[in-house]
Amino acid sequence: MLLAIDVGNTNVKFALVQGLEIKTRWRVATDARRTADQYAVWLTQLLELEGYQRSDVEEVVISTVVPRALHNLQLLADKYFGVDAKVAGRAPLEWGIALDVPQPSSVGADRAVNAIAAHAGHAGDLITISFGTATTFDHIAANGAYKGGIIAPGLNLSLDALVSAAAKLPRIAIEAPADESVIGNTTEGQMLIGIYWGYVAMIEGLLTRMKAEIGRPVTVVATGGLASLFQQHAHLFDVIEPDLTLKGLALLHARAQ
Repeated sequence: MLLAIDVGNTNVKFALVQGLEIKTRWRVATDARRTADQYAVWLTQLLELEGYQRSDVEEVVISTVVPRALHNLQLLADKYFGVDAKVAGRAPLEWGIALDVPQPSSVGADRAVNAIAAHAGHAGDLITISFGTATTFDHIAANGAYKGGIIAPGLNLSLDALVSAAAKLPRIAIEAPADESVIGNTTEGQMLIGIYWGYVAMIEGLLTRMKAEIGRPVTVVATGGLASLFQQHAHLFDVIEPDLTLKGLALLHARAQ
């Protein structure tokens, strides 16, 4: 089986993949200092809890936006799984899609992998939205080419900045408001409205502008844990795919076989 590893700025996601089917998945907070040995202890226990052994892992593929984390994950693959990890975007796992921007090397690995997965699953022009440390919007053309996009502060990042800069504002949980009112009568309620509906307004506005600029019918594909939260009150997305990046990694790896 394939162990797919997606390293984001906030979390590292691991998935055990058979063919193109994700059998199980785990996540851990990103820490570039975490050693291969620490990863191995954690992963071995989780594999065993799911009924698997280390020997079931025959190949490893990594996508990362945190360069400092790569070495220890490559060492994990070599030392504990006995394989050379393949890295998304590097030979033999070149993207296989056009990165139609002035600086292709600047495109985050997660965004390229998302483009591959979204194009494989949906026809026509696409906009992918990924909710992570940053919230990214990307246009993928009907031929699968990555055309560019938008980087906005992530929701947690925005909330952290607000709370840390305003001494009297409390930390609140991120959740969908109880109703669609945008006039709050408590501090916590007003903060939730500002964060939630403010973010909805940003997404709606940016999607409207992107669709107008593309000028053709577009399918909006969202990924990340907060996608379903926003869909509760505001139907912003055509499709929510929680495992979009992991699916893209599995597809990229399969194409190189």
